[in-house]
Amino acid sequence: MNLEHATEADFPEIIDLVNTAYRGNGAVASWNIETGIIEGTRLTDSLLRQDLAAKPQAHFLVTRDSESHAIIGTVWLEPLKNDAWYLGLFTVAPALQKQHLGRALLTAAEEFAIAHGARSMRMGVLSVRDTLIAWYERRGYHRTGETEPYPYDDNRFGTPLRDDLEFAIVEKCL
Repeated sequence: MNLEHATEADFPEIIDLVNTAYRGNGAVASWNIETGIIEGTRLTDSLLRQDLAAKPQAHFLVTRDSESHAIIGTVWLEPLKNDAWYLGLFTVAPALQKQHLGRALLTAAEEFAIAHGARSMRMGVLSVRDTLIAWYERRGYHRTGETEPYPYDDNRFGTPLRDDLEFAIVEKCL
């Protein structure tokens, strides 16, 4: 799978893809949308630009359809400390899910991080998303026992619909 750095020209397509995949506002619903958990917009142009400016060491990568060149997946990779990397904004076009594209994208992201010095990958997954956590566990990730609070005071990522949200930290040794 070919990964390339996202460009500013890609932002509108990325934003549409992320919002469709996370919040299910497209014609084909993702198997892992956040319905009943968080509503509203997941990503905006200004939020994406803020994140990129605040974390210049991060790599925001996309993969494209080989024929149409449409963006069909995204992943945010960010070096942390002690050779650990953070994985976020992992997105696959809902119409292409169940074709193992997510597995291939995750493998490509891990290989990219390894090539850049990563020895482990970490991410935060909403702890109430058992099906999604199980998907990552089948790919070698495990719960660390660490959690991070959900930012209830920050509606930039949408409006939470539950009061029991937190991020479970999962990790994989690469």
